[in-house]
Amino acid sequence: MLELLRSAVDGPLEEGEVARRTELEADQVRGTLQRLRSKHLAVVEEQPVRSLHLTPRGKAAAAEGLPERRLLTAIVREGSVGPDASAWTSMDPAERSAAIGILRRQGLLADGVPLRLRPGGAHAEVGAAEARVLEQVAAGGSDVDEGVLAALERRALVRVDRRSVKRWAASEEGRRLPLAAAGVGSIGALTGPLLASGTWQDRPFRPYDVRANVPFVLGARRNRYLAWLDEFAEVLIGLGFEEGEGPLLESEFWNNDVLFMPQDHPARSIHDALAVEGVAGEPPPADLLARVAAVHEGRPLPGETAPLGPGWGVPYDVRIAERPILRSQTTAVSARFLARGPRPPFRMYAIDRNFRRENLDAKHHLEFWQAEGIVGAEGMTVRHLVGLFRELAEAVGIRELKVRPSYFPFTEPSIEGYVRHPRLGWMEVFPGGLFRPEVLRPLGIDVPVLAWGVGVTRLAMVALGCNDIRELFATDLGELRGATP
Repeated sequence: MLELLRSAVDGPLEEGEVARRTELEADQVRGTLQRLRSKHLAVVEEQPVRSLHLTPRGKAAAAEGLPERRLLTAIVREGSVGPDASAWTSMDPAERSAAIGILRRQGLLADGVPLRLRPGGAHAEVGAAEARVLEQVAAGGSDVDEGVLAALERRALVRVDRRSVKRWAASEEGRRLPLAAAGVGSIGALTGPLLASGTWQDRPFRPYDVRANVPFVLGARRNRYLAWLDEFAEVLIGLGFEEGEGPLLESEFWNNDVLFMPQDHPARSIHDALAVEGVAGEPPPADLLARVAAVHEGRPLPGETAPLGPGWGVPYDVRIAERPILRSQTTAVSARFLARGPRPPFRMYAIDRNFRRENLDAKHHLEFWQAEGIVGAEGMTVRHLVGLFRELAEAVGIRELKVRPSYFPFTEPSIEGYVRHPRLGWMEVFPGGLFRPEVLRPLGIDVPVLAWGVGVTRLAMVALGCNDIRELFATDLGELRGATP
């Protein structure tokens, strides 16, 4: 290929011409040319090239006339155009909207319907410049009015393809470099077989280029989001919390029922939790199931005479309790922890994944992480919870926090903490409250328990300066290697 570039007397060659003359594949040509360039043996010049094409709508406008011109002609001919006029019904809704909008912006249409022209309006040149550019593009021209072209491109009447043409030539060093004769390969390194055979004595050595780029390899590093989660866990451990765990495949009982969420609650529908097919559900412990069923139906707990409350007014269905789902909240981990009967005072946290049927956007994802936590001790109040939220926010560098009352089926009172994202605004990240007696008593807990589920994914967006939650789950290998910021 270097010989070809040296012999090109008609100037630099395009990559396609190099491929044609060498009969090599395009990928081989590009790779070899780049290697020659890295060795300072070839130079490249790039020239931007664009080509203009009419879209299907643009071809129709060129043949039948622009929508605004067609509508204007009909109004001039008929005096006015109503909703049932043929000029109106022959256009699709997009064309009608575009035509009316253009004529109104140019001040040609009177107010109201049917559509009429304002007296004294100058309409002879309406669409003339656009029609000329459409004709020029259809004829293969490229020297057109740039402002009109941009407007036609926005209206999807013209498509502009932009590309860069590369032309290659041998550098001065590439022209001076001595090349081995055809069929004789140069030696880049002395090997054992070459030394043993002595064939190295009759072959040229490849020149050593001290300026050649040396590959700079960085070791991979952890995903910044996962690394941040570890840092957040260290904050919780420093505050005296112990780690809890729970399965991703849960039952409705641990995910919802034990938390005193009614079995007909909207959040338990297919629009939120993700059901799992083909897996047998796990029945909960019989004694705990009896206590949870009692509070749901408003009956006294086994061995007691008075109910804790009126319940939810519907019969408790054991079949729903056994139904398997993907965990939608890490509060299920707290429920399993409390069911083991910890001695107060106790503090527990869990940072793990949850799954919900969400529409993907900058703040929502099908899979999200939550930092669940509980504090059980005498004298706990909602003021302690607000203080904990402020402590956690400040620990990750967030100073703006506002708290307001809220509602959750399993806590009373309940609050929500919001932090402000510089682009997305205020986001809820600190929901929590005090577990209701209907949650604690069936589990055998007789002290107040603060409960919270921090939206750590959203919190990480603010702490890491991320504008889209999907960026935290991206698999950018260049970023992991440290090649990109």
